[in-house]
Amino acid sequence: MDIRIGIANSPREISFESTQSSAEVEKIVAAALDSDAKFVKLTDGKGNIYLVPVASLAYLEIGSEESRRVGFVA
Repeated sequence: MDIRIGIANSPREISFESTQSSAEVEKIVAAALDSDAKFVKLTDGKGNIYLVPVASLAYLEIGSEESRRVGFVA
């Protein structure tokens, strides 16, 4: 699934694909916001770890879990 993270006061966003489900990502972010954690920790499909400061988190867009179609549509 595609994940896009907006960072406050930054024109760029973090974008990556993750093997985590949308429910897992939502649970991780909600827990970090509720517990006054300093960072949100997410991993992508290649095993890279992203630590995002909660104070700088502007938005989080979680894409669909459907696989993309390849080829032409008739």
